[in-house]
Amino acid sequence: MANLKEIRNRISSVSSTMQITSAMKMVSAAKLKKAQDAITAMRPYADKLTELLQSLSATLDADSGSKFSEQREVKKVLLVAITSNRGLCGAFNSNIIKEVSKLTKVTYANQEVSYIAVGKKANDAFKKTNRVVANESTIFDDLTFDNVADIAQTLMDKFVTGEYDKIVLVYNKFKNAATQEIMTEQFLPIVPIEADANVNLDYIFEPSKIEIVEQLIPKSLKTQLYKGIRDSFASEHGARMTAMHKATDNATELRDQLKLTYNKARQAAITNEILEIVGGAEALNN
Repeated sequence: MANLKEIRNRISSVSSTMQITSAMKMVSAAKLKKAQDAITAMRPYADKLTELLQSLSATLDADSGSKFSEQREVKKVLLVAITSNRGLCGAFNSNIIKEVSKLTKVTYANQEVSYIAVGKKANDAFKKTNRVVANESTIFDDLTFDNVADIAQTLMDKFVTGEYDKIVLVYNKFKNAATQEIMTEQFLPIVPIEADANVNLDYIFEPSKIEIVEQLIPKSLKTQLYKGIRDSFASEHGARMTAMHKATDNATELRDQLKLTYNKARQAAITNEILEIVGGAEALNN
């Protein structure tokens, strides 16, 4: 059994760890509230805008289709891996890394695959593969629509110029503090939804349907990417809060066990000392 000093040191170490994890949990809980409100507020707008653009794209003739809807043979694929800059958030980052690796080895095994890392964890995981063409880790230092729009514009340019034939976003969709869903979402080309016979798409457009679509599609794509990063940002804080909550509970349980072990060891030491004293007294009497 470890001596009393070693047990006291372990109790002190575990208590310090528990204070750190508890503080990180509270910080993530505070940040989660703001991030959750942001993604909850923008999700209906982003989803409706995407649905509208897909519906309009479905009604365009092949010759007048948008350059962002061009379907061509997929030879080069760009995967946008959205992770966090920091760890201590459970399987949040590893799930994205595993999904990107799976897409590379299975889904796009016959294509040339490259990565854009949004977050340091993705960059650290893939930088040795020589597939990372850009590292956008600094986006989380100032997460605004304008900054994300610059990344989206770069992606659109890479697709239009033919540098990549397909661009896919991989991120965690926020459901609640304890649940995140891995999303594999095609960014480009835009896939028009099949027109439903029961849905009336016969609108009057001014100035014209093509001009409206051409102006709205870039905005829709920027919004789509911003929503994905916002989803991931909220998911990160939810995952970290849950992970730190579990870590705090585990540290509390371990500390209590160590205290019990310490008390037992201390009691045994006191009993041994009493027995030695009694034994010595009896020896003197004899």
